[in-house]
Amino acid sequence: MAADLSQIVKAYDVRGVVPDQWDEALAELFGAAFVQVTGASAIVTGHDMRPSSPGLAGAFARGAAARGADVTEIGLCSTDQLYYASGALDLPGAMFTASHNPARYNGIKLCRAGAAPVGQDSGLADIRALVERWSESGAPEPAAAPGTVTRRDTLADYAAHLRSLVDLSSIRPLKAVVDAGNGMGGHTVPSVLAGLPVDLVPMYFELDGTFPNHEANPLDPANLVDLQKRVREEGADLGLAFDGDADRCFVVDENGDPVSPSAITALVARRELARNGGRGTVIHNLITSRSVPEVVREHGGTPVRTRVGHSFIKAEMARTGALFGGEHSAHYYFRAFWNADTGMLAALHVLAALGGQDRPLSALVAEYDRYAGSGEINSTVDDQAGRLAAIRAAYQGRPGVTLDELDGLTVACADWWFNVRPSNTEPLLRLNAEARDEATMAQVRDEVLALIRG
Repeated sequence: MAADLSQIVKAYDVRGVVPDQWDEALAELFGAAFVQVTGASAIVTGHDMRPSSPGLAGAFARGAAARGADVTEIGLCSTDQLYYASGALDLPGAMFTASHNPARYNGIKLCRAGAAPVGQDSGLADIRALVERWSESGAPEPAAAPGTVTRRDTLADYAAHLRSLVDLSSIRPLKAVVDAGNGMGGHTVPSVLAGLPVDLVPMYFELDGTFPNHEANPLDPANLVDLQKRVREEGADLGLAFDGDADRCFVVDENGDPVSPSAITALVARRELARNGGRGTVIHNLITSRSVPEVVREHGGTPVRTRVGHSFIKAEMARTGALFGGEHSAHYYFRAFWNADTGMLAALHVLAALGGQDRPLSALVAEYDRYAGSGEINSTVDDQAGRLAAIRAAYQGRPGVTLDELDGLTVACADWWFNVRPSNTEPLLRLNAEARDEATMAQVRDEVLALIRG
């Protein structure tokens, strides 16, 4: 019987419980299908520190080689290190990780040469169809000439490339606490920061895919508590937290207070615009702060608003030739990094900006943090469409209020805005609200929540 991949092949990647939902036999078929769909004669693979990752990556490599592709294995790496290899070597790539998910999960992030994403509409649906067919009818015939499998260490080259993209020559000595969450940041951070005037205080750098200290998901405030406490204890200049595959970076200031990813987006956007003569496009999703497009315009750039989701950001990056893109979830995308996301490069920008002047981080980012935000508030609802219609009816026609449906429903006026988006996988509505001041934001938030929750 053909494998049912409906639960593990998502919009942008493969992800599920090992071995219950997928295993090395399926990974081998995914490798063969990836080569057939991309037409690749060579690919690159990498994996995170999860116990199941080496076996799954090895099986994928066997499947790819059996179809005639030469496989370069870079072994343990962060997701952005795999994107580096895909870009620098100009090869399609496969990264084995489940990011911040619990230890029993694993997955595959796939890209074409130059780190171009593979999603449902760009090859993933075709890969799934082949794997399902082959799991029922038997593995495909091997190629007449199987490919080779070789190892290559790209960590030093990856670190050098990132440092070449940021001027770090004049930063003052800094003390930085870094929480790797037992994820791949523990592997990459020492190499990337080597030789810089940064007194590194490591937390949870031991690679451990069982995540013994806390989830490697800094988007959840509970997972920042240890970092915040340590920053204050150490008298550090800042703290950095990475997720499990180290492609996202969260920042806390010298007081241990979280810095909004929107403020980091605005800060990096300003720096990238300055590098390019004050001209260029910057992408931001529609639930980043209004401060982002304001800062972009103030520094000569053109802001472009997109739906939430990395596939939309990357598509707009490619379409517009944008310099940079940022999301509320602390994914940061760079044209100089093949339009791919790299939290490590964003962290280097923060270190360069902080170390290039004398103010503390809280003062540096204050100019980019201009509004009061609610953060994302999820509500379970029985009828997503009905609740959205009720909200639309409540605000339609109000003086000075505009509505748009680029992604869910966004309602805006001069002093506030909110967005309500349905989850694609759960019976949830997600609310984000922002206003000029805390009291107005709370009023808007509570009014919309009352409509959402009936």
